[in-house]
Amino acid sequence: METIEPKYKTVKESEVTTWFKAAPVDAFAKDGGVCVKYKDKQIAVFNFQRRGKWYACQNLSPYKKENVLSRGMIGDQNGIPKVACPLHKKTFSLETGENLNGDLAAIATYPVKIEDNFVYIGFSE
Repeated sequence: METIEPKYKTVKESEVTTWFKAAPVDAFAKDGGVCVKYKDKQIAVFNFQRRGKWYACQNLSPYKKENVLSRGMIGDQNGIPKVACPLHKKTFSLETGENLNGDLAAIATYPVKIEDNFVYIGFSE
């Protein structure tokens, strides 16, 4: 799936070569997002406590090209965990990055794991 910004590329867990230690679990709001910087990327990390899962995606909105997705509202659309951009309300799957409104390119998603009370984000570079 092609994303709007070339430096962001979806990484599947099987492709991870680097687990980046982002921050302690308690640095993340419950049912909300935080922006984490990794090299030249801004990554939105979500502690979706209502689902008991963590998600990560590019922080860059593909519509306005602003780094705002970490401030978006998270929710559910027909069983799909999603984030809504705070600027234009377009929604994206936190699992696949697909634009659930169907009119924008997908966003990049990244695997997340929790070990010893720290949040790790998976990258393939």
